Amino acid sequence: MSTIFSLQDRTAVVVGATSGIGKSIALALADAGANVVPTGRRREQCDEVASLVEQRGARSLRQPVDVSNRESITELRDATLEAFGQVHILVNCAGKTKRTPTLDVTDDEWNSIFDTNVTGALRCSQIFGRHMIEQKYGRIVNIASLSTFVALYEVAAYCASKAAIASLTKSLAIEWARHGICVNAIAPGVVRTELNAKLLDETQRGQEFLTRTPLGRFGTTDEIASAAVYLSSDAITYVNGVVLPVDGGFLASGVNQ
Repeated sequence: MSTIFSLQDRTAVVVGATSGIGKSIALALADAGANVVPTGRRREQCDEVASLVEQRGARSLRQPVDVSNRESITELRDATLEAFGQVHILVNCAGKTKRTPTLDVTDDEWNSIFDTNVTGALRCSQIFGRHMIEQKYGRIVNIASLSTFVALYEVAAYCASKAAIASLTKSLAIEWARHGICVNAIAPGVVRTELNAKLLDETQRGQEFLTRTPLGRFGTTDEIASAAVYLSSDAITYVNGVVLPVDGGFLASGVNQ
């Protein structure tokens, strides 16, 4: 049974892998046996995570990427193919947000968030997807959000972008299924990272998140990474177009007491 979850002899590219959830996903894929290319905008951070991948006995590659630039993504794909011959797994984890009252959201802010969160994922999927279609195999994992399903206060651009990720995931799934490609997404619950720890632990917003989570705690990046390993594996040959919540029961929550 364990062999269907193995990623031995697979090559994975994780976009947005230099911190938080993306970093944990990159390391979990390496632990499952994959060669992993952890990438993001900053070369020094790519180097750091690539070194951690190699410490786990997997092969890696140091190649930064800017998801707003097609040429940069194409260079990443070509460098990965030159190093490994194939790309089997793509994880789109690059993302950005900004809290702004919706009346005050500018066109530039809205467009910037969409360009990274949605159009960036589309660009990467198109550029790597062509190769996956040629080889008749692929796994694409997008990162959605609780805000794919429910609104979060004063982050309208982020919420709309993550709802769009769900629709993009389903569109790619039905178009590319005949080529042996499964496209799914993870909707992480409230996960503590270095960037949001103060918000979660010291604000009413953080307390509201906690109250709404039936398991009574915040998630960890490793718990999201476990779902990514599953969706990257051959255990999902009939799982396609799914947005999988990993949220401690948040989306099921109504009245908890």
